[in-house]
Amino acid sequence: MSQDSTARIVAGLRAWIGMAAPGARLPSNRALTAEYAASPVTVQKAVQQLVRLGLVDARPGVGTFVRAARTVLPADYGWQSGALGAAAVRLDGLSSAQRPTSPDAIGLHSGYPAPDLLPERLVRQALVRASRTASALTRSPAAGEPGLQEWFAAELAAAAPAGITVPTARDAVVISGSQSGLSSIFRAVVGVGRPLLIESPTYWGALLAAEQAGVALVPVPSGPQGPDPDAVDRALAETGARAFYAQPTFANPTGAQWPAATGEAVLDAVRRHGAFLIEDDWAHDLGIDADPRPVAASDHDGHVVYLRSLTKSVSPSLRVAAVIARGPARDRILADRAAESMYVSGLLQAAALDVVTQPAWRTHLRGFREQLRSRRDLLLSCLAAQAPTALVEAVPVGGLNLWLRLPDGTDAAAVVRECAARGLVIAPGSEWFPAEPSGSYVRLNYASADPSRFPEAATILGAVLAGS
Repeated sequence: MSQDSTARIVAGLRAWIGMAAPGARLPSNRALTAEYAASPVTVQKAVQQLVRLGLVDARPGVGTFVRAARTVLPADYGWQSGALGAAAVRLDGLSSAQRPTSPDAIGLHSGYPAPDLLPERLVRQALVRASRTASALTRSPAAGEPGLQEWFAAELAAAAPAGITVPTARDAVVISGSQSGLSSIFRAVVGVGRPLLIESPTYWGALLAAEQAGVALVPVPSGPQGPDPDAVDRALAETGARAFYAQPTFANPTGAQWPAATGEAVLDAVRRHGAFLIEDDWAHDLGIDADPRPVAASDHDGHVVYLRSLTKSVSPSLRVAAVIARGPARDRILADRAAESMYVSGLLQAAALDVVTQPAWRTHLRGFREQLRSRRDLLLSCLAAQAPTALVEAVPVGGLNLWLRLPDGTDAAAVVRECAARGLVIAPGSEWFPAEPSGSYVRLNYASADPSRFPEAATILGAVLAGS
């Protein structure tokens, strides 16, 4: 009741101040107490709130007075252009996948699954339990909490064939989301000005991390079956690159998975050239028609630097991932991460480990898989009916996205803008190419929006394409 009374007094006084001249004296607290039938404490709180808002000046022993309106001059930041110099990275701001939308828009642009697909109960309970442990008040080791390191290493070791040296807990470095890991890997393993082979198309965040790290990108075409291993071998030989960044499992944006033979051939190529494969296993838990098959599981001698994230399957708020690397590469990556962020919140690590070690975690993943399949197939059927000129070159076997090729000559950026004007938000495919796009593409996330709106979304896209 006191809060309601305070708000009522503040509202009344603001109206009075709006009509009063600067320097006018407010009625005394005693008069206000009588006028609003409120307690002296409530009146005092209301006046203090007006002071914080900058509407009045309180002068102890004198009174409270209406403050004169201040003239605020526009700030001039032009001097910063000279101080900062030319931009080292692109200045176009957030990716389209990161931009907020209006509540009534159909958002198929996001890079995350909808909250109702995530293990909400497990996450909430894990956070409560973690808050009661020492991790809530202490710093964690730079390489991560030992239990979580062991879990990440054991997950990869379980996929290793017989005779392969499996990773240990020490090989795992816990990081705050795979994006931060990419930056450290590119700096520590590739180096400024050095060439880095990269699939085309590929994850836009990897392109941004590479740009920030100052590495020189060398695109390698990649399709539904992944890259041509011979092309990878030639590029390594011609450029002298010592690393190849790729997503062999449910690639973003295409959802493709490399055949086992492709993974073996690429691993053989990087071995021959004394190079690294930087394997981004972002969608390990997002299989639909196939199971994950990490190339790193067949790595015997440290040629694969492996990234595994829990962000998409546990919760975007628990930004916990790991880099698994061996030898000096691991030590350099850890040193870079420690220099940039020192350590990952022990509270988040404890909560993440709690979630993935619960018996209900596997149950959640099975349900998650079916939900992704249902949503993917529904969006595919809606597009086939309402936007038949948008071609899905390969049905994704995992991940969160449909990669649509638009008719030749279509201006994808214009299509995206017109769709947004009609209430459908999608992502232009140009953001996923390290060089010029090989065609006109858009990316649609089938896991982020209400599936009941898929028919409407397909109708909007079909109408825009028909008129473009």
